[in-house]
Amino acid sequence: MLKDLKNLRWQNFIALFFAGCINAFGVNLFLAPVHLYDSGISGTSIFLSQITPEYLTLAVFLVALNVPLFLFGLKKQGIVFTIYSIFTVIIYSLGSFIITDVLPIDVSTSSPLAGDDLLLCALFGGIISGVGSGLTIRFGGALDGVEVMAVIFSKVLNISVGTFVMIYNVILYVICGFYFQSWILPLYSVIAYAVGLKAVDFIVEGLNRCKSVMIVTDKADEVSKALMDAFKSGTTKISAKGGYSNADKTVIYFVVNRFQIYRMRTIIHTIDPKAYVTISEVADVFKNT
Repeated sequence: MLKDLKNLRWQNFIALFFAGCINAFGVNLFLAPVHLYDSGISGTSIFLSQITPEYLTLAVFLVALNVPLFLFGLKKQGIVFTIYSIFTVIIYSLGSFIITDVLPIDVSTSSPLAGDDLLLCALFGGIISGVGSGLTIRFGGALDGVEVMAVIFSKVLNISVGTFVMIYNVILYVICGFYFQSWILPLYSVIAYAVGLKAVDFIVEGLNRCKSVMIVTDKADEVSKALMDAFKSGTTKISAKGGYSNADKTVIYFVVNRFQIYRMRTIIHTIDPKAYVTISEVADVFKNT
């Protein structure tokens, strides 16, 4: 496992440093001041910091709860992921401490930027913390130990990782609602959670997601050449056999962006009006240059 340490990259540490700072900014300037809750361990830490003595701050709980979970998942997730994750959590915790206890900013009763407006706090807190979480994932780590537990226990419980995390967050928000005898804050926290998920998707997968196209045609050579000439991009031809006709077929695999779909469809159906085309979304594309 130690030989994997050579895969650590200083560029990743720089990106993860900013990710931790961004998350600290979003949570401590928008969510925590108005008693809204982030998701996972971050949200749990906010809740526990509110119901325990003052010296047990958000910064303390972030490290105390997350680090053991990441260490527990060390064998499953690998040492590089664990180091990146713990580093980011420490930066997040340190950033939280600086904002709440060092800088001359009052975050004890309201957001210094959005005041008591719960909707603004939920939206901007969710987006900013989502950007921090997305950057962490993009550069090889995680900000939430619950995600590690989800990977480990989701198969045992026969549920998906996303479902595990969602159940955890629902339980957290329900506990908060019962404890404070109010459902307004947990419901606004759900808004923060939802927009945070979208922000994570945007950072991890990008805005201009590509489309993969599978084309079943009797004129594979002509269609393939026309697509390559039009888009200056390669295609892949896959031999197949028709399930009903038992005839030999060729399937063309091709990747385009969303702005090229209409032109691609026109080219295909001009050459072979009977071509069967399916289009699926692709999260990311890697290629050697």
